[in-house]
Amino acid sequence: MTELRENVERYWRAAEARDWTAFAGTLAEDVVYVLPQTGERISGRERYVRFNREYPGDWHARIERVVAGPPDQVVTWVRCTVGEEEMDALSFFTGDASGRISTVTDFWPEPYEPPTGREHLVERA
Repeated sequence: MTELRENVERYWRAAEARDWTAFAGTLAEDVVYVLPQTGERISGRERYVRFNREYPGDWHARIERVVAGPPDQVVTWVRCTVGEEEMDALSFFTGDASGRISTVTDFWPEPYEPPTGREHLVERA
C-alpha cells in the first residue's frame, strides 16, 4: 500500500512538472483511465500519457489530501487550476502487484448552489 501511495504522489508531481517520462513510469502498461461523468475511457499507457500531454490550457494540480487503504487503493483530492478557474478533482487509483497504477477513475464535480430551506443548519464556506 505504501508503494502505491508513493507512486500516486509521484504521478501528481510528474503531471505538474510535465515530466511525461516520469509520469509514464508510474503507470502499468495496461492502465485504464475512466471518466464516469463523460462516459470516456482510455486504455493503455501510451494513450493515457498522450491524453495528459495534449490536454489544453496551462493547468496545474496541487494535492490536498491522499487516503490509502488496503489492499491496493489510493484516493486523492486535488485542487486544479486553469488560468483563473479553480476546480476540485477526486481520483481513485488501483495498483497492480508491482505498485504501478492500473486504473484511475476521475470525478470532476461542478460547484452548484444548495437548495433552499436548510440555511438555518449550514454555514457557507
